[in-house]
Amino acid sequence: MTQNYLHFDNVSKAFGLVDVVSRTNLSIDRNQFIVFLGPSGCGKTTLMRMVGGLDTPSAGCVRLESEVVDKPDRRRGMVFQSYSSFPWLTVGENIGFGMRYRKDLTAGEKARRRLHYLKLVGLEDFASTYPNRISGGMRQRVAIARTLAAGSDVLLMDEPFGALDALTRERLQVELRLIQNREQKTVIFVTHDVEEAVFLADRIVLFSRRPARVVADIDVVARLGTERTLDIRESPAFFELRNHVLHLIRNETGDMM
Repeated sequence: MTQNYLHFDNVSKAFGLVDVVSRTNLSIDRNQFIVFLGPSGCGKTTLMRMVGGLDTPSAGCVRLESEVVDKPDRRRGMVFQSYSSFPWLTVGENIGFGMRYRKDLTAGEKARRRLHYLKLVGLEDFASTYPNRISGGMRQRVAIARTLAAGSDVLLMDEPFGALDALTRERLQVELRLIQNREQKTVIFVTHDVEEAVFLADRIVLFSRRPARVVADIDVVARLGTERTLDIRESPAFFELRNHVLHLIRNETGDMM
């Protein structure tokens, strides 16, 4: 892994008189799966949006491979909690939408990429189906595939499974880990669900209440390894880490999740 692939350099953010993010220094390696965990409204989504170029720091900067991030580009794709598919386009057309301005790809290359990512998320049989005819979990898979097809190196995911039922959420968590391993992408995943964070993360960065500051930076791989299946949720190591993270949160935030 490349050290300091993505770096927060003394980043802080205020909206008017409201401090949202305290001075933050944080480095993320290429291809790591990072979970930002913390209370609702603490500022973790604002930090992620700064990586996407959707918000700019009040002080400091965010760097991707030493370049300052100051605007959105296709290298950093976002997946939101809401199902962000275009209802007038089919599933296949939605996945291809992110490539519409790529002049470096021929029409044939775009078609091959669209099929590759349809297959990757298991939706090749639904290529001609419109989003209102598929489930919420399938629509989130469309959003992930569209971001990947566009050529994003960094996936920014803001509670993308928050509106899903428990079983669909579990299934997509497993699928997301598999996709990230196959595609070798860097992921920043925002949640306030401790169990989700422990299951998904290579590292958990735990934030305080607003203004966000880093409370803990936890190496999950050292405790659970890199392979994640649903069985790991029943392991003593998983329970121990989950309880450790819960303890940190309760001490820092007064259990205000």
